[in-house]
Amino acid sequence: MGGNQTSVTEFLLVGFPLSPRMQLLLFGLFSVFYAFTLLGNGVILGLISLDSKLHTPMYFFLSQLATVDIVYACNTVPQMLVNLLSPAQPISFAGCLTQTFLFLTFALTECLLLVVMSYDRYVAICLPLRYSAIMSWRVCITLAVASWTLAFLLALVHLVLLLPLPFCGPQKVNHFFCEILAVLKLACADTHLNKVMVLAGSVSVLVGPLSTVVVSYGHILWTALKIQSAEGRQKAFSTCSSHLCVVGLFYGTAMIMYVGPQHGDPQEQKKYLLLFHSLFNPMLNPLIYSLRNREVKAALRRRLEKERPS
Repeated sequence: MGGNQTSVTEFLLVGFPLSPRMQLLLFGLFSVFYAFTLLGNGVILGLISLDSKLHTPMYFFLSQLATVDIVYACNTVPQMLVNLLSPAQPISFAGCLTQTFLFLTFALTECLLLVVMSYDRYVAICLPLRYSAIMSWRVCITLAVASWTLAFLLALVHLVLLLPLPFCGPQKVNHFFCEILAVLKLACADTHLNKVMVLAGSVSVLVGPLSTVVVSYGHILWTALKIQSAEGRQKAFSTCSSHLCVVGLFYGTAMIMYVGPQHGDPQEQKKYLLLFHSLFNPMLNPLIYSLRNREVKAALRRRLEKERPS
C-alpha cells in the first residue's frame, strides 16, 4: 500500500440498484412488513407478559425469541429503508462495524435460543413427570442469559478481528447493511483468518445446534408415536409444530448463506437470502406461533374479550 493512502471513514451501502420507482415501491412494501414485525412480536410479548397462563418456560423462551426478532429487525431494516429513499446516504465506519456486531449478536442469540426451546420441548414430552424439576425458573433464566452472553462473546471475537484491518477504498458495501463478509471484501489486507473464523463460527453455531435440534425432535417423535390416545399424540405434535417451522426458516436460510455450496453469484444470492432472514423471518415468527398455537390464540381471545366494553 502506499504511505499516502487514506483511511475510509464512511461506507456507502449499495443495497438494491433498481429504478427510483421500484425503490419507492419497495420502501412502502418493506415499511409495511417492518411495521408488522414490530406489531406481531410486540403482541406476543404483551400477551405473555399479561396472561398468567402463559407464564411457563415455553413462553418465557418465546418472549426471548420475540425480543431478539424485534432488535434483529431494528438493526438492519431502518438503514435499508433510508437507502431506498436516498441511495447515496453514507454510514459511518463506526456505525457500520456496530451494525455488523449487533447483527452477529442477535443472529447467534436466536440460533442458541432455538436450541434451548427444542430442549424445553424434549423435556416436556419425553420427561413430563420431571419437567417442573428440570425446567425450573432458575434453569430457564440461566439458559436465556447463557444464550445472550455466548452470542455476545462470539460476535465480539469477530469484531476484535475486524477492527485492526485497514480500509482504504473502495467505500461501497455490496449489501443493504454491513454484513461481515461484504465488509471484509473492502479491507486492504489479508482477511483469510477472518473468513476462516466466519466459516468456523457458522459451522459451530449452525451445524452443531441443528444436529442437537434434530436429535431432540427424533426423541420427541419416537415418544409421541408411542402415546396411545390420538388426542395425546395431536397435543404433542401441536406443541412442537410451530417451533419446527421457525427452526426450518431460520436454519434453512442461514445454512445456505454461510455453510452450503455457492452457485452463480454468491454475493447477490446472499443479499436476497439475508433480506428474507432480516425482514421476513422476524415477521413470520409471531404469525406462526399465533396461528398454529392454541394457547396463544386463547390468550389473545381472552385479552380482546377483557378489553371489549360490556
